[in-house]
Amino acid sequence: MQKLTIVIPAYNEEKILESSVKTLLNIEDKIAAANYLEQRADILIVDDGSTDKTWQIIERLNAEISRVRGLKFSRNFGHQAALIAGLSEAVKTAAVTVTIDADLQDDPNKIPDMVSQYTGGADVVYGVRNNRDSDSWFKRTTAQTYYGLLKKLGVELVPNHADFRLMSKRAVETFLQYPERNIFIRGIIPKLGYTTGKVYYKRTPRMAGESKYPLKKMLAFAWDGITSLTVAPVRLILILGVLACLLAVGMSIFTLISKFTGLAVHGWSSLMISLWFMGGLQMVSLGIIGEYIGKMTTEVKHRPRYTVARKLD
Repeated sequence: MQKLTIVIPAYNEEKILESSVKTLLNIEDKIAAANYLEQRADILIVDDGSTDKTWQIIERLNAEISRVRGLKFSRNFGHQAALIAGLSEAVKTAAVTVTIDADLQDDPNKIPDMVSQYTGGADVVYGVRNNRDSDSWFKRTTAQTYYGLLKKLGVELVPNHADFRLMSKRAVETFLQYPERNIFIRGIIPKLGYTTGKVYYKRTPRMAGESKYPLKKMLAFAWDGITSLTVAPVRLILILGVLACLLAVGMSIFTLISKFTGLAVHGWSSLMISLWFMGGLQMVSLGIIGEYIGKMTTEVKHRPRYTVARKLD
């Protein structure tokens, strides 16, 4: 008999948190009734610096229901930090952990199937969307493009999987050995090498509240995924540099021919285009390299990923 903990990162989720918790408690009861795991499964909610009444709701639920626990960040540290904090706390007592967002757009009714695969030998079970019909055309297209790009860059990723997953105790412990601050969890988990499984589900619309991932955050998150998992952009700079050198050789030959044929005055456009091209290429190259240097600077400082202000057991 083993214990299950469901970890919920929450940021300004006062409108849906209580109903989500009750739904998950019912699902844990069904898992216990099926004798999959120990009956006293619990829920750990990580308040990622919410500015609404999310923490007050967590406190009230904790006082009313002993199976509800909470962590409160001193400020907003981000979704990935909340997941790591939840996993770090849950692994102390749980044999198996499930992470799911507070809005329950990922189907919580698939958790028993995840647990079933765990008891069958899987250390990691991914929740994978079987379609993206609920997404806008823009979001669906950019997501597919992004997954395709990461695959071409050599990044091992489970397409259409976010952060709805089950992990065994040893999988969580291994994951927590990855110390980087700029971490892209869904790209790290496949690197663990343990036996995996998948459950497929259809994502549902959000019941209330607003998405915590507007376009700006989504783009930043996508860029973090690329730069934290692969050095391909830096290698691309090398390739572009070689191509630029070849172009420069071609332009030099063109300039010499123009000079000897008396057409040098007409080379002004070519010269300006070359200068603009090279200037733009250098700025892009410096920007990409600077991004990696910035991430290295963050890593070597060894600052904490998050600060826990309150804890409810």
